[in-house]
Amino acid sequence: MELEREEQLEEPVSPIGQYFNSSVLCLYIIGVLEFEVPIDDLQTFSLLQDVFLPISPRFSSIMIQDKNGEKRWKQVDVNLKDHVKTPIFSKGKTLEFYEKCFVDYLSTIAMEQLPQERPLWEVHIVNYPTSDSLGTIIFKLHHALGDGYSLMGALLSCLQRADDSSLPLSFPSLRPSKSESSSKSIWIRFSRTMSSVFNTASDFGWSVLKSSIIDDDKTPIRFGDEGADFQPISISSIAFSIDHIKDIKSRLGVTLNDVVTGIVFYGTRLYMQNLDSKSKTANSTALVLLNTRNIEGYQSIDEMLNTKKTKGPWGNKISFLHVPIPKLNGSNISNPLEFIWDTHNIIKRKKQSLGVALTGTLLDIEGKFRGQEAVAKHIRRTITNSSAVVTNLVGPIQKMSLANHPVKGFYFTLAGGPESLVISIMSYMEVVRVTLKTEKEFIDEQRLKSCMQSSFEMIFKAAKKIPHHTN
Repeated sequence: MELEREEQLEEPVSPIGQYFNSSVLCLYIIGVLEFEVPIDDLQTFSLLQDVFLPISPRFSSIMIQDKNGEKRWKQVDVNLKDHVKTPIFSKGKTLEFYEKCFVDYLSTIAMEQLPQERPLWEVHIVNYPTSDSLGTIIFKLHHALGDGYSLMGALLSCLQRADDSSLPLSFPSLRPSKSESSSKSIWIRFSRTMSSVFNTASDFGWSVLKSSIIDDDKTPIRFGDEGADFQPISISSIAFSIDHIKDIKSRLGVTLNDVVTGIVFYGTRLYMQNLDSKSKTANSTALVLLNTRNIEGYQSIDEMLNTKKTKGPWGNKISFLHVPIPKLNGSNISNPLEFIWDTHNIIKRKKQSLGVALTGTLLDIEGKFRGQEAVAKHIRRTITNSSAVVTNLVGPIQKMSLANHPVKGFYFTLAGGPESLVISIMSYMEVVRVTLKTEKEFIDEQRLKSCMQSSFEMIFKAAKKIPHHTN
């Protein structure tokens, strides 16, 4: 009887958690902290034991299947030595040598499967210099544990403000601007309602077709096979100044998200055109992962773990949206700002849609009638039918530190999926970091990074010719 009671108390795995840890799909979140100083006396095990593990029972749980066939989280004893890895490279080598070792190591561990018989996370401490840091910590967390928002909140609870640890970290507001949120005209409200109805029907119908029978064209970023899950990958990043992005935003009268997304999309098209001129007008879509929480920013860990609310913010509260990558034509090649406006118009129309909510409802219904494995296959097919996966997170405004180790840089990516290209966007202090996870021997990572840099420079230069936008 006691065993039965304990089994009933075990937390069920959410449907999305089951989708992301199935026989056809196994996704991970990789977070990288770059330090200004060498890693010394980090007190890793005490931090993990006293701060990290108490954040959520899932960090000390494994996924099991009960006698009814339902998957649940079962708490187990955690041997921290199994979860902390410290690679050893040759001594006395050059910075370039350690840079290559780090890149190879990061790509290798991103590809490896975590053992299912122990909690689904790892920490890797790389105490060697690179061009970006004097020491690095890599967090590998299974996506079944939670989405980027949950895991970011958990990770940030282990960090403090570098200038004053007694003060909380703060983040850019996620509230819409007044111009976006305060229109009281009855006609405007009616027009927006009708637009929402039309856009919802269009987006939802298109999403269903893209997940089933319509796939993107084969291009330099989409091979078109069954997936690249087990192909070697490369992970690298490129940084852009937030001040420059804000300058572009104010001159064009768009949002920061419009500018960053436009730069990324334009750089992607430039890369495609460089390798195959026909692909500049190919049908290519980005599968954008979205946070479905009704929130204005990160909450405290206590709020995130409020078990009284069964639909609280912890967990996997995400859905996806198909966003067409604007095509390159004569006008936006000569004037890259048109690419930003095209992206702005696409995103604006997508905001006036409930397609994301309906997509999530469809997955729930499919899960109830066909089972979680069927939904996992549906999501996998959705990914392979698209050209790239795009995701983003908002990071702190202030510099962070971990046990008095100042954090110089912070970025993340997704791993384990069947896509050839993942573009992850993260803000931290005054920098936007764009991380590229690419399939080796198919995507030329260095050329793609070069095209992203060219995209930013061309857009910034063109925007400088326009006076600042006034509402």
